[in-house]
Amino acid sequence: MLFVVWAPQAEDRVTLHLPGADPDTYPMERKSGSDGWWAGWGPAEHGSRYGFSLDGGPVLPDPLSRRQPDGPDGLSAVVDHEVFEWSTSWAGRPLTGAVLYELHVGTYTREGTFDAAAKRLAHLVELGITHVELMPVCPFPGTHGWGYEGVSLHAVHEPYGGPDGLKRFVDAAHAAGLGVVLDVVHNHLGPSGNYLPLFGPYFTDTHQTPWGSAVNLDAPGSDEVRTYLIDSALSWLRDYRIDGLRLDAVHALADTRALHFLEELSAHVDALAQDLGRPLFLIGESDLGDPRTTAPRAAGGLGLHAQWNDDFHHALHTALTGESQGYYADFARAPLEALAKTLTQVFFHDGTFSSFRGRAHGRPVDRATTSAHRFLGYAQTHDQVGNRAVGDRLSASLSPGLLACAAALVLTSPFTPMLFMGEEWGARTPWQFFTDHTDPELAEAVRTGRRREFAAHGWAAEDIPDPQDPRTRERSCLDWSEPDREPHAQLLSWYRELIALRRAHPDLSDPDLAAVRVAHSSHGAGRWLAYRRGDVRVAVNLAPDPATIGLGRNGRTRVLAAWEPVEAPGPDGVLVLPAHSCVVLGS
Repeated sequence: MLFVVWAPQAEDRVTLHLPGADPDTYPMERKSGSDGWWAGWGPAEHGSRYGFSLDGGPVLPDPLSRRQPDGPDGLSAVVDHEVFEWSTSWAGRPLTGAVLYELHVGTYTREGTFDAAAKRLAHLVELGITHVELMPVCPFPGTHGWGYEGVSLHAVHEPYGGPDGLKRFVDAAHAAGLGVVLDVVHNHLGPSGNYLPLFGPYFTDTHQTPWGSAVNLDAPGSDEVRTYLIDSALSWLRDYRIDGLRLDAVHALADTRALHFLEELSAHVDALAQDLGRPLFLIGESDLGDPRTTAPRAAGGLGLHAQWNDDFHHALHTALTGESQGYYADFARAPLEALAKTLTQVFFHDGTFSSFRGRAHGRPVDRATTSAHRFLGYAQTHDQVGNRAVGDRLSASLSPGLLACAAALVLTSPFTPMLFMGEEWGARTPWQFFTDHTDPELAEAVRTGRRREFAAHGWAAEDIPDPQDPRTRERSCLDWSEPDREPHAQLLSWYRELIALRRAHPDLSDPDLAAVRVAHSSHGAGRWLAYRRGDVRVAVNLAPDPATIGLGRNGRTRVLAAWEPVEAPGPDGVLVLPAHSCVVLGS
């Protein structure tokens, strides 16, 4: 078969190594008219191990590797995607009307594999989920980790099940009617097992990111790097039948070109969707507060189909917990007011001053032309749980009633809702930061860096979980005995009820931001918030005492769902809502 590799760093020769073949090395030739591409033939088939040597140096894995059976440092393996036999015909499932569920393969089950996770898909179907969002699955050092230090952007982490394991999971999800979204990381690669700089200018010092030198999107050699990232994205959608991609921290993709990388990627994904005849989409993680991220390309935007909305999360978190540290400070000054603003205008910072940044931040969303479905709303994510000192979930500090209020606000909001695994039953297991670095120096650097970071916020070093301790990952695995017992079972039933309501009532899936009407208690005068979406009204009481809420005269209303028994408002429109409780009303 023909092997090709982009290796402009090679000066004289590139050699293909095929262990087990006779001979086991084959010279490659520099392709004429190309800038650094080499090609050569060798006797290989599906499963064959191989690697490349540059100028007589060590044998390295292929930058375009489809499989790393022995981890990031080992040889690559040939993958013929046509060998896998799919059992499900799939027409796709669009993002509009979706309810997403963020899932980490390594802790969703104690086994930590695709096959084990697939056995729990029935739970998601019964819950009412439409799409599973998998955290990154590219190879990383060791067995267990979050996945954001992956390398080999075309390959799949072998301990999870490798390429075929991911395909089996996607096939099973589609058979159950679930779409699959994959979290991909284009803004950096892991420091361990990252051999790309030996092949070519995949990184540039022109820009710096929190992870060091930026991925090269606009410096010399960036044409091939952009193609490398785009081909990786398209491969997940085409070869693995993934329905959409979540793009990690797109604000860290430094690109000064006239055609931004995200705009180029968006165009390629839309073209592939047309070719395949099924919907495909991109969801960005961005802290820019810029509506151009999701604006259509024709309107001068980057063309991503949706983005995470951290402003809604921050407002909701401060309203529920009262926390005010770090970036929560701006939201905590008047949390219900902040929550009301995000429910109607998406971004809290829309050109306003951000004390956390020390400057004005954000830009207003045009509510007349922008669908609320373009923004994901959530109460918890892997970031907002795992990046806390001890990985504590909301369930560690909030009453079941407040957890129910959080669910109501997320699942009846105008946004596309997303849940973090275990949230639906108030999981008591933490979700902590864990790694399995095989490099002792890197492992110690991560351990001490984590403790130093939280020591600055008053935490004792011994209280910070050791990321390298296997028990840290084990503590983070979901306990699947919880959903069957109280108080978890009641909360799980509440999530199911709310998702079913969202599906049954068109007003709750209306993407019109301008149609949302919100009222809330004034500062210091209770902690309730109510909003109207068409004929549906939602009210939450976050206070430890009952709240009397005037909803206004609106004819006859009835209780569609309530966390605790509550009477529908009478002719005067007054609702009496118990402490730490919520209700959904309809005509």
